[in-house]
Amino acid sequence: MARRRTPRSVFDYVDGGAEREVALGRARAAFDRVEFVPHVLRDVSTVSTETQILGRPSALPFVFAPTGFTRMMHTAGEPAVARAAAAAGIPYALSTVGTTSPEDVAAASGDGRRWFQLYVWRDRERSRALMDRAWAAGFEALVLTVDVPVPGARLRDSRSGLTIPPTLSARTFIDGALHPRWLVDFLTTEPLTFASMPSGPSMSLEQIAGSMFDPTVEWDDLHWFREAWPGALVVKGVQRLDDAVRLPDYGVDAVVLSNHGGRQLDRAPTPLELLPDVVHEVGSRLEVLVDTGVRSGADAVAAVALGASAVLVGRAYLYGLMAGGEAGVQRVIELLRADVVRTMQLLGVTRVSDLDESVVRLWT
Repeated sequence: MARRRTPRSVFDYVDGGAEREVALGRARAAFDRVEFVPHVLRDVSTVSTETQILGRPSALPFVFAPTGFTRMMHTAGEPAVARAAAAAGIPYALSTVGTTSPEDVAAASGDGRRWFQLYVWRDRERSRALMDRAWAAGFEALVLTVDVPVPGARLRDSRSGLTIPPTLSARTFIDGALHPRWLVDFLTTEPLTFASMPSGPSMSLEQIAGSMFDPTVEWDDLHWFREAWPGALVVKGVQRLDDAVRLPDYGVDAVVLSNHGGRQLDRAPTPLELLPDVVHEVGSRLEVLVDTGVRSGADAVAAVALGASAVLVGRAYLYGLMAGGEAGVQRVIELLRADVVRTMQLLGVTRVSDLDESVVRLWT
């Protein structure tokens, strides 16, 4: 449905990865190599999907991941996603390059759990000002994304000529005309801009990334972010065991094993395969989360059984948003929840905390 209802360039931005998309394919294939080992003859009439993420309850072992330019997919944008996540009782992470301000997301999500994702910018004072805004708006965690010193080569976006804000060239107008509902919304609603950073003329994604991200960032910079942010600090984009082991020494509360959805370094490590070793070495000192390749509730169950406290999902809810706005996001949550419950019942497990390596194998 998302493919039918949005222009090709917009859908490809969500669906695609870097270069030949090998990393993305491998991440998805890793979940296909999971084998469940169920218990039988257990009462599974009642199942609880509630768990703890960063020391607070979450109704499901999911976090809605930060995604950029969300109003480009559907004009309901980040507020719709935040409302759906809050209603479902799961955290939602707003992106630095979101199209809704932290304050407006806070107003939309009410008492929902909010995280704020930050790229390491060249301008640290601008970063500090943005962190102060997020904290004042009730965002509990900072998700510092460290795997983007320079932009990856997202060839689908290069071929489509995607810019932010979208440019209405003859090509994009024709593509939009084939999706009239999207085009009417785009032309009649508030212009698409970056809500948390200065906006300028339309630029390619590579130009945006190149002007904003800091290729000089090093480990010692984590001390600056730890001192500047009073809440929980999550580092996202770790892809090596030795890097993960260093994080607790810098006051980091959680790590997201991630290759950026396969959108940065192609042929990067597969997060699910890295997960058991990281949990074994450092799981007692910080929380371990994982993303990339998660397409179902069963995938989340597998990751938790292998030691993750939760998974981050991005593409899944964006497909729902493109397909049906806020109702589409709600439908995605329903599907994920039902899949988690069914998988736990068939495994003979009634609580998320009881999921462990005894019920799962990852074939190599």
